[in-house]
Amino acid sequence: MREFTVPPMAAAPQVGGLADTVFDYAEDDPHRITLGRKDADGQWHDVTAAAFRDEVLALAKGLIAQGVRFGDRVGLMSRTRYEWTLFDFALWTVGAQSVPVYPTSSAEQVLWMLHDAEVAAVMVEHEDHAMTIGSVIDRLPNLKRLWQLDADAVTELVEAGAQIDDEVVHRHRRAVTPDSVATLIYTSGTTGRPKGCVITHANFMFESDTMVARWAPVFRSRPGDETATLLFLPLAHVFGRMVEVAALRGRVKLGHQPELSAKALMPDLVSFRPSFILAVPYIFEKVFNGARRKAEVEGRLGPFDKSVEVAVKYAEAMEERAFGTGPGPSAGLRMQHQFFDKVVYRKVRDAMGGRVRQAMSGGSGMARRLGLFFEGAGVTVYEGYGLTETTAAATANPPERTRYGTVGLPIPGTSVHIARDGEVWVHGANVFSGYLGDPGATDAVLRDGWLATGDLGALDEDGYLTITGRKKEILVTSGGKSVSPAGLEERVRAHPLVAQCIAVGNDRPYIAALVTVDQESVDHWLAIQGRAPMPVADLVRDPDLEMEVRRAVVAANTAVSQAESIRTFRILAHPFSEEHGLLTPSLKLKRKAIETAYAAEVDALYH
Repeated sequence: MREFTVPPMAAAPQVGGLADTVFDYAEDDPHRITLGRKDADGQWHDVTAAAFRDEVLALAKGLIAQGVRFGDRVGLMSRTRYEWTLFDFALWTVGAQSVPVYPTSSAEQVLWMLHDAEVAAVMVEHEDHAMTIGSVIDRLPNLKRLWQLDADAVTELVEAGAQIDDEVVHRHRRAVTPDSVATLIYTSGTTGRPKGCVITHANFMFESDTMVARWAPVFRSRPGDETATLLFLPLAHVFGRMVEVAALRGRVKLGHQPELSAKALMPDLVSFRPSFILAVPYIFEKVFNGARRKAEVEGRLGPFDKSVEVAVKYAEAMEERAFGTGPGPSAGLRMQHQFFDKVVYRKVRDAMGGRVRQAMSGGSGMARRLGLFFEGAGVTVYEGYGLTETTAAATANPPERTRYGTVGLPIPGTSVHIARDGEVWVHGANVFSGYLGDPGATDAVLRDGWLATGDLGALDEDGYLTITGRKKEILVTSGGKSVSPAGLEERVRAHPLVAQCIAVGNDRPYIAALVTVDQESVDHWLAIQGRAPMPVADLVRDPDLEMEVRRAVVAANTAVSQAESIRTFRILAHPFSEEHGLLTPSLKLKRKAIETAYAAEVDALYH
């Protein structure tokens, strides 16, 4: 199949903007809990729709008092926290445009984005961010204001706007139309300098309303059960912003967690108790690997691994029944599944707070087997695919017919087309209007309303999309063999010890790989062997560790031809990190940066 379209479910907005969501919500249901806010002692406090509306209104007055005007661009540089959502909706209330900046951005990256966007003001989280801005402020002639959250910026702004009449704010709000620009989100820069994606209020409204309507089992609670989600994705990323907007428009209780690490996240999942989460595959991998390590420590690895097999088989049988190719789980399999639900699967769900039954995954590919395990364990993970340019999801697996290993069908109201060279093209109301001030780059990807994504993929006979790689990441060996590295890398990462894998081989005689390992998993592996804890840096030449990684590589190679297989590898002392410029904030590999940083190690693989 070359093209597939799904009819729309959400009507295109005719009037208004995103801020109306907050005011309409407070008018309709003022006492309903809208957000959860964590205090300095780690306690969660409820925020009603009316209370949030009042905070947005007060902050919007302050923004006007301090010179923010309709159409101005304001930078937001912070981790994921309550105040970001507050600022977003206050800015949209006055008709301003937010410009997210990743909190780990370097001074040069900050300079480029703020200068390119001609930002008039910036909200930062803390003093380090303020110092980063300060180091380049002499080259930002349009920047007039800097507010710091940890220096009580919200109170400062609210006090500044206390004398402004409500009607002044509402006049600004009523002037916003669906085609007004809501935000400029800069691409992660995996293939060059970040470009500012111009995303409108209509883009966000269509995207979020479509997700809420089509994935009603996720966003709509059962009677007597509160729907809630904990947002831990970076709000500087389009996926996080879509969650923020969809939660408010879908009337889902929203909490914020500023760290994407499993160590920081897991306790908040337990205390906030979301009913669903939206995450990247890394989180699901961490939950699974943590459960497996715990079982091994308790001497129950055999039963745990058996429970995994049962979960996968059960989910496969349910998948076959959904697509009309099988009768569903047998009586014996159902009995085994019920047993393991009590002794294993419930504990996996408890690690995510105990209430999670639905989840969405994006940002990178999830292994089919991992998705099947979670389905069998009672948590349906809807994997999807999208870009900044598509305002998050362009495709996602539907609730009643999830096909694991794919990124699903086009979301309602969109079309997916596979070009002759295998490139994925997307058409729909979620597609952005172009790159700021760069008509050449815009024309290169927008063709008669179709977005050329740069990703390679295939549609199956039912219209489900599988992403096979990225055009710019195809490796071509010196023998002329073209290899898409994504699948190989994903299979290597399936090993519990492996954290990251990057295949190399452009203009080289064969494919090789750089591998990093997870320190927590290594500590567990050493303990099981009766060995003392040791930093990974001291283990990169350890023959037993090399043997474990070799098993992962051999397993990955079984799925490809010899010419596409990984012939050799090297274990690195340290993982690739965002702080060192080797990962994007959504944890994608920056291939060129990694190959440059580890040029000596790559060369050694071929000598």
